[in-house]
Amino acid sequence: MSKKTLNTANLEKLGAEKLAALVMELVQGSAALQRRARMELSAAQGPKDVATDLRKRFASLRRATSYVDWRKQRALVKDLDAQLTMIETNIAPEDADEAFELLWAFLQLAPFIHARTDDSNGAIGDVMRRAMALIDAIAPRLSLAPTTLADRILDAVVQAGYGEFDGIIPATQGTLGQTGLEHLKQITRDWAEAPPTEQEVQRYRRYGFSTAPELSARRARQSTSAIILSEIADAQGDVDAYMAGYSAEQLTYATIAPNVARRLLDADRSKEAFSILTRAMAANADASFRVVSPDLDDVYEDCLEKLGKLDALKTHLWARFEQVLCPRSLRKYLKLLPDFDDIEAEDTALDHVAHFPHLGAAISFLVDWPALERAAKTVITRADALDGNAYTTLTHAADTLEARHPLAATLIRRAMIQDTLDGAKSKRYRHAARHLAECAACDLRIEDYGAFSSHSAFVAALRAQHGRKYGFWEMTDA
Repeated sequence: MSKKTLNTANLEKLGAEKLAALVMELVQGSAALQRRARMELSAAQGPKDVATDLRKRFASLRRATSYVDWRKQRALVKDLDAQLTMIETNIAPEDADEAFELLWAFLQLAPFIHARTDDSNGAIGDVMRRAMALIDAIAPRLSLAPTTLADRILDAVVQAGYGEFDGIIPATQGTLGQTGLEHLKQITRDWAEAPPTEQEVQRYRRYGFSTAPELSARRARQSTSAIILSEIADAQGDVDAYMAGYSAEQLTYATIAPNVARRLLDADRSKEAFSILTRAMAANADASFRVVSPDLDDVYEDCLEKLGKLDALKTHLWARFEQVLCPRSLRKYLKLLPDFDDIEAEDTALDHVAHFPHLGAAISFLVDWPALERAAKTVITRADALDGNAYTTLTHAADTLEARHPLAATLIRRAMIQDTLDGAKSKRYRHAARHLAECAACDLRIEDYGAFSSHSAFVAALRAQHGRKYGFWEMTDA
């Protein structure tokens, strides 16, 4: 390896003085890099210095009011991640209680950060979930009194406006223990029954709902308390208390029934689970807008298996496979069949996939199954229906098929090239240019294009249609 390659070993040879000078030069003009450098200096002094600097940074984030657009959001997320890393590596190993306090304060930053950002891509939420995962990791080493922790949890969950404290009860249930969980249960019930504060009522009054603000505030309390109590019941392993948090109607929801049924199955109460699941599936089937719920199907299948209802299980598995091309369902179905019957059934299933209305789903299924011969044949026979905009699915399919089925891979890449140029999607020109080069490489191995144009003819047609898209052609060798 060259002695000029930028790697740790070569940089270490420069010596501390030279590296320090380089760092000083690099951080000039970058507030983010300067913060990172100062944090590393604090880390060298010990956990207390790191904690002090983190609290200063938290205070700065709370005071900030300027909007963070998408260009700056990546830097913000990187900064937040670096703070969590400092807590995880420099403080948690030495002082779990201090790390917990910092993580708690970090989660309380969520309202201030969300108010200044558009988190449509979920990056801020992901950072907050990482903080919760760190709390989960250090919770067994905490010395916080269970009742004190319970009081703090209720206050935090009630105040949370962005779900930043979701999962705090499961994360700390070991620290809470039965004492803390019972205390949390009691104070939650007391809070739910108490009249809402003027601040809560005012919040709903500002929304202008037709429902009385006091009633809306009380309903909100009931909803929040129901979630808390169900998580407490879950932590205590009390399935009946967990179920009691939902009304009979809610137990038919495709988003709720699977969670309840799974807990009943784990408690060897399969018949009760089956009853809940059948009602939920019937309600979902009759709904004007049907919810696609893989969880509901998965738990239903496990329940049928536990109850020994194998014929019903096979019927359900095949229906689910036919409707949504679920590979898990097909594999389970085939395993339930006698020897040799499964081979014929698999052929029938793959024929169904090849004619499935959604071509992208069909190709994805056949490639991943894998059934590459059928995938290639499907691409070739339905080439006119390829959606070149489905680049994630098609790129994976082309890369997988290229070795043994170069014509199919070429047709897939042509579809993506055509979609990019037809839509003048300039940000994807470099990908289209790469696909065209890959088509040229495959051309050497394609003996017969059949009804499709040769590579040279395809390129000529592209030039005739899109010759003025100079940004694309400058990236190609064609």
